[in-house]
Amino acid sequence: MSDKTMTADEVVSRLRSGMTLGIGGWGSRRKPMALVRALLRSGIGDLTVVSYGGPEVGMLAAAGRIRKLVTAFVTLDSVPLEPHYRAARESGDFELAEVDEGMFLWGLRAAANRLPFLPVRAGLGSDVMRVNPGLRTVTSPYEDGETFVAVPALRTDAALVHVNRADRLGNGQYLGPDPYFDDLFCEAAEEAYVSCERLVDTAELTKEAAPQSLLLKRLSVSGVVEAPNGAHFTSCAPDYGRDEEFQREYVSTPWPEFAERFLSGDEEAYRSSVRAWRKERP
Repeated sequence: MSDKTMTADEVVSRLRSGMTLGIGGWGSRRKPMALVRALLRSGIGDLTVVSYGGPEVGMLAAAGRIRKLVTAFVTLDSVPLEPHYRAARESGDFELAEVDEGMFLWGLRAAANRLPFLPVRAGLGSDVMRVNPGLRTVTSPYEDGETFVAVPALRTDAALVHVNRADRLGNGQYLGPDPYFDDLFCEAAEEAYVSCERLVDTAELTKEAAPQSLLLKRLSVSGVVEAPNGAHFTSCAPDYGRDEEFQREYVSTPWPEFAERFLSGDEEAYRSSVRAWRKERP
């Protein structure tokens, strides 16, 4: 067993242009934003992004880093459609593979179990098959003879996720109401990098919550980053909720202006810029 702690910039140094990147969380909830901000500071691009999309997709799209997006939606929750994602799609800036939420989940499950595909009923009789002409169907070999969609495995080169607590070995714990499939994102990836609100000793992981909250296993985690407030401006319940006021600022500010003010420096500069912005509020 080894110490897997590293910085966000060290995580990004292990990534590369052209890779397939899974990003955990859900919409504008518990997204690994500190890692995404570090990625935006790099020159890495031409990415295939696999995500239940939120602001990380919007930012990477606005910055021109996405070649292809695989998703079931891209939303900010309280803002139904992520505006920078919408603008990029309207401009045809990247390829889109849009599937049903359940199909996305089973694609992750197939990848986590190292299967080429899994059969599902979701998608049959819908336009999912029309807009994804590469999807295939399979027939049950048993007496029922039922037809299913063969959802291909969503294998990724690397995954980025954020949790409430983690230890230095790579075990990760969520304390909120939902795991958001972050365990599957890690298991579906060749390498997985986890940011957390707080690093703790392994023994402390079971003191704060039930053992069932131990979501991530060290065997599927390559690196751990302690990143307090690292999901901002998305939520990381119960540590903090979504910063709705700042999210509205993100939505209403032209991307070049937002990026210049909030994303031109390191993570400490980001926090300082957010604090300064908050003081300006009436």
